[in-house]
Amino acid sequence: MPPDQSPIALPLLEWHARAGRHDLPWQTDRTPYRVWVSEIMLQQTQVPTVRPYYERFIRRFPEVRALAAAPVDEVLHLWSGLGYYARARNLHRAAGLICAEHGGEFPRSFAGVAGLPGVGRSTAGAILALAFGERFPILDGNVRRVLARYFAVSAGAAASIAVKRLWELSERCTPRARVAEYTQAIMDLGATVCVRSRPLCERCPLADGCCARRTGRQQELPAERVAQRRRTREVFMVVALRADGSVLLERRPESGVWGGLWCLPEFDTETAARAFMRESLVARGSEPQALSTFEHAFTHFSLVVRPMLVHCGGAASVMEEGTSLWYNVRAPARVGLPAPISALLTRLAQGTMFEVPEAPGQPGA
Repeated sequence: MPPDQSPIALPLLEWHARAGRHDLPWQTDRTPYRVWVSEIMLQQTQVPTVRPYYERFIRRFPEVRALAAAPVDEVLHLWSGLGYYARARNLHRAAGLICAEHGGEFPRSFAGVAGLPGVGRSTAGAILALAFGERFPILDGNVRRVLARYFAVSAGAAASIAVKRLWELSERCTPRARVAEYTQAIMDLGATVCVRSRPLCERCPLADGCCARRTGRQQELPAERVAQRRRTREVFMVVALRADGSVLLERRPESGVWGGLWCLPEFDTETAARAFMRESLVARGSEPQALSTFEHAFTHFSLVVRPMLVHCGGAASVMEEGTSLWYNVRAPARVGLPAPISALLTRLAQGTMFEVPEAPGQPGA
């Protein structure tokens, strides 16, 4: 099966012309920079969620030099709520590399693109295909599902043999011409028709040749990874409030949950939280007050947060410069905040902090 005789390219292209997605914001005024930003945002995140974030991001950072010159806190601020924050930090670092090493021009070689922070083989191929029409295969989650079903690749989706086979199939199925259209078409098919559960086989242009449909194995392919038992972690967060409406925040380490974002001081136990209040804050005589507990869902675990409000006059101990700040809830700074912490601080500013609801879960570390 030579690349120019792909069994799926022609029906996919014909389907995409009449039923594919053509109005996505990154499809208008398409540039390598805009394609790159969209592909990073779309990693592990669906189009409806990404669209408003992408539009705000591009308005603020219309080209790579603007992104490279911005403080990382502003980048994280615009990313707040989108999850998987390492993507934003990598995007910012990569913008700096593009300016420093490529003169502000997006690299055209596969090695140059794949060498950017946060860009793997599939993402690099998608950027080069969509932005330049270069012939590179891709294997994101949607494409993997389409190929696994069509060719009945039945090994576990994470198994190295299955992944190698799927990459071979992706290479062989990618046509020599109209590569950008084909790449968008196969991604769209996986996102809108060949979906994970209840695929819309009656609408699929590849239905006649699909092994999974012919054998009734659509729900089996690709084989799902064995689900791990979801764990729950409980933490105590200190809401240290000054009379001027400012709250103490600490920058989290870049690795781990909410990496690089500003968050309330966090402790594993109530005892540790109270010790911090006694030793590091200037108390104003009132006892700490428990606020409403809320839960936030991550990909592999649930975080139960127990906020404790304490009125204080400031910090008693010297804190490391650059790792803490007093965030005024009445005049918020443009810094990156986890979505549930941002919601809590908003309610604090509105005077409804005793009615803090459960924050909607947004996976991502």
